[in-house]
Amino acid sequence: MNCEYCGKEEALPFVCNYCGGTFCSEHRLPESHACTGDLSRRPVVQGATTSTFSWSGGGGYGGRVSRPRTFSRVELRDIIIAWVALGAAFTAAISGGALEGFSSRLAVYQGQPIFVSSSECVVSGVTCFPLYTTLLLALFTIGVGFVLHELMHKFVSERYGFEAEFRMWPSGLAFAILSALIAGLVFAAPGATYINGYGITEKENGIVSLAGPITNIVIALIFLPLLLINTGSALLVEAGYLGSYFNFFLAAFNMLPIFVLDGAKVWRWNKGLWAAFFIPLALVIVGYWTGFFG
Repeated sequence: MNCEYCGKEEALPFVCNYCGGTFCSEHRLPESHACTGDLSRRPVVQGATTSTFSWSGGGGYGGRVSRPRTFSRVELRDIIIAWVALGAAFTAAISGGALEGFSSRLAVYQGQPIFVSSSECVVSGVTCFPLYTTLLLALFTIGVGFVLHELMHKFVSERYGFEAEFRMWPSGLAFAILSALIAGLVFAAPGATYINGYGITEKENGIVSLAGPITNIVIALIFLPLLLINTGSALLVEAGYLGSYFNFFLAAFNMLPIFVLDGAKVWRWNKGLWAAFFIPLALVIVGYWTGFFG
């Protein structure tokens, strides 16, 4: 992201606790970026630093204390916008986008979740969902998975004594919506949790990173019985499919050992633990693709 004051690109930008802006290390302090926030609650003026983190091979907390789970108004705004935008993007993608004339529909046939064209909704036994129902399903299965993934990064970071806040990426959200509307595909980069602190160890960073995928796995397991057990409700079957598949997929994707993804930090900390999570997740995703889970 770019510093909002000077425009300098910063891989790990600092988030101002008072105005909510993102800045480079040179302009992270309120007095350095002409902060417009409320500085009356500012306890201490810190000296300038050159990095968000200073790595340590050990030492644990090093005097840090757990922070309370608090949310700024800017953070709550960003979470809500990202959640709604993701729900809208996936709804547009499910409908097929402009290239398919928005003709696809989410449906269930003989107890199995499927995607059909609008013309097939009149076929006997096919239960199609209107777009507003698809939106609600997307919000409370896929969207909730994303939000809780990021919040768990925040909560674990605060447990270790760091400042952490979620910030949306407006350009990433815009691209996700446009790609869904045009091509029926979602390239989601809605935002991230920014962590500010010093002396984090590889183990702490690995645990913070692993917390997100674990959250998605738990959510997927909560939804999975709705897909596997015949409740007789098409809505519950679809919720079970979307909630389990997309959360398993989100966990697996984030566990890839690629820079900026959670998996790279877990891999750096403990390769055996990374494999113990990633390999089963990859097999589960293959199971969905081959129809093992319906």
